[in-house]
Amino acid sequence: MPKSDPKKENKNLGFLKGVILTLVLALLAGNIARLPFFSIMGIMIISIILGMSWKALMQVPADASAGITFSSKILLRAGIILMGLRLNFSQIVEAGFSVVLVDIIVIAFTLTLMIYLGKVLSVDKYLSALIAVGTAVCGAAAIVAVAPLIKAKKEFVAVSVACIAILGTIGTIIYTVLYPVLGLDSYQYGVLVGATLHELAHVIAAAIPGGDASGEIAILVKLGRVALLIPVAMILGYLFTSKDQEESKKRGFKDLPIPWFIFGFLGMCLVNTLGFLSSTVTQMFIALSVFLLSMAMAGLGLSINFGDFKKVGYKAVIVGIIGFIALTAISPLLLKLV
Repeated sequence: MPKSDPKKENKNLGFLKGVILTLVLALLAGNIARLPFFSIMGIMIISIILGMSWKALMQVPADASAGITFSSKILLRAGIILMGLRLNFSQIVEAGFSVVLVDIIVIAFTLTLMIYLGKVLSVDKYLSALIAVGTAVCGAAAIVAVAPLIKAKKEFVAVSVACIAILGTIGTIIYTVLYPVLGLDSYQYGVLVGATLHELAHVIAAAIPGGDASGEIAILVKLGRVALLIPVAMILGYLFTSKDQEESKKRGFKDLPIPWFIFGFLGMCLVNTLGFLSSTVTQMFIALSVFLLSMAMAGLGLSINFGDFKKVGYKAVIVGIIGFIALTAISPLLLKLV
């Protein structure tokens, strides 16, 4: 009978510890997200906050790092791939070119403005890009998808996610309070919400005052922005690694900064569009996607120290605030297009 290897067993046990820790934090975040107000923040945002809080208040076992890394990298990619099941290309086409045009304008305007603002205010370009993509596309999911492609630091990811969470939550509350005096019909209000708020959770919560019609178009506009994550991620990945372009050519095509897991995301979009899965199964996979992303957020939080926020400075927050205000300011133009 072969002898067991104690080192290998300890390594496997440590890996399991890390994965289970992120699992428990994600489960806890899911329960907190059901509470009033916290539902606006959403399970992913709460997961990263819980991870960071655990790191600050309690010791993270050293041997758990492999499992935590597995959650924050491998499970992240799996969650993003399954997130593609949220999209149905036929719905976007049926909504008309105007909705697609609104999404393209929102993303192009927001990315350009916020990255430029970051340069003017001397904010690290990687941090500016992450806050910009989180504002322009789909919040935390966009940030964690783009971060490895542009080789951004972990503390930048955490700061960006926190910034988006706070601004999106504030925006949701403001929209909800101002809806009666905005003078918009349900459809227009839904477009406004879907085009300007950060997270899908923010969009769903803010659209409630406008009723079902508002909610449907808001989610559709928002999911159009999610669909554009693919080209945005590829473009940013290329631009931020352009200095290594010659070296990449020497290494080969497989080493180019292309987010290969994003093609899995696109594949799931096609699966949903073609109706290969029943609605029940699709909803199960979407729920799994959210949970895997939440485990990834918890893993990311467990790798971050609160002290990292001090290194970043207040200027990055200013970029996020101005970007969101500017995006809201162009909303009258966006509403004229639909």
